[in-house]
Amino acid sequence: MGGLASPKPHTAPSVSGLSHSQRVEQLLARAEITDVLYRYCRGIDRRDFDLVRSCYHPEAAEEHGDYVGGVDGFLERAAKNLARCERTMHFLGNVVIEVAGLVARSESYALAYHRLPALNADGEPRDRVVGLRYLDVFTFRDERWRISSRRCVCDWTRTDPVLPGFDFPSGWLRGSADGSDPVCDESWRTNPPTHP
Repeated sequence: MGGLASPKPHTAPSVSGLSHSQRVEQLLARAEITDVLYRYCRGIDRRDFDLVRSCYHPEAAEEHGDYVGGVDGFLERAAKNLARCERTMHFLGNVVIEVAGLVARSESYALAYHRLPALNADGEPRDRVVGLRYLDVFTFRDERWRISSRRCVCDWTRTDPVLPGFDFPSGWLRGSADGSDPVCDESWRTNPPTHP
């Protein structure tokens, strides 16, 4: 048949030849790496850039949109860009992690939601959704898995007007990016709500 050849899918290394303890180490590595990925999303959405920074080794490289450079420059750019958003939510889907000793590679599918204010007084707020993937190289140093390099691959985007509809009544817990989000209130860990 004519046309372009389909690329061969990458095959993950087999664990069939590994000992029980090696398999457990792989599971622990995957769990720790997944936690780093989730903390990155929480840090971005809560604008907790110290939390985001903790996901990277200090000398890590970042390729994100038109930015290519170190972590500190990326965080400065992210803070500036995210300041335009009323809220964001980064949601991870498929995550494939391949561990080889003290190095791991991961591909994480993500949907990044950005609530943007109206362009003018007569307009509606907008929701920009980006379908993307994070291609990460992790290394294990100082008893921790952290990102050594990240490439953010943007697959698609769409922007929709936010039309009038249901609005949250007063008294409902609302998310925020300014440090007042309920997850930032330590009392939720120690004082769960009780029934009247």
